Amino acid sequence: KSSNSFKIAYFENAIHNTHLSPDIKSATEDLISKLKATSHQVDGVDFKYLDYLVPTYYILTTAEASSNLSRYDGMRYGYRSDSAADLTQSYKATRTEGFGTEVKRRIMLGTFVLSSGHYEAYFSKAQKVRRLIRDFLDQLFEEYDFLILPTTPDTAWSIGQKNEDPTKAYLADVFTVLANLAGIPAISIPLGKGDDGMPFGIQVMARAFNEH
Repeated sequence: KSSNSFKIAYFENAIHNTHLSPDIKSATEDLISKLKATSHQVDGVDFKYLDYLVPTYYILTTAEASSNLSRYDGMRYGYRSDSAADLTQSYKATRTEGFGTEVKRRIMLGTFVLSSGHYEAYFSKAQKVRRLIRDFLDQLFEEYDFLILPTTPDTAWSIGQKNEDPTKAYLADVFTVLANLAGIPAISIPLGKGDDGMPFGIQVMARAFNEH
């Protein structure tokens, strides 16, 4: 290929997902057409693990949160509650007062998936799915230079809008968690604005260690 011509892939089942905003779908399809018109090869591929991205990511990331945040107990450094009378109460009060609602939620879920009764059912399986995702993308980047995806399924929402339903906020990560799970570089760039006046973007991803 010439220095100005690249092979670019996108996930067809992501672009045609029923949960993708029509504004974002239209803008993404327009971008694909423009790329094709400027000497780039752009192909749609099927990604069979799309529905597994969010559950896999949140099992693994909450497990990491549970493990990594255990050190914040008020004993060695950081915040320590003044309302404790003994060691056990100090741990409880410090972590209750020091962590916000979302952090507590992730610690509790992570502790659950790492527990002896649930480790194999959740954490171990999520690790295997992450390996399948990584292998798929390694193979994809043998053939393509870049992968493009919408950044989010909907336009940006106002601050605090999703606070009452964290699940909806988690589901908005469906396209961005791919890079985290696979360990590849990704950048989100502005693509347009929806009918509601709120912006949205497009992601460009490449093989591991290909940040440039």
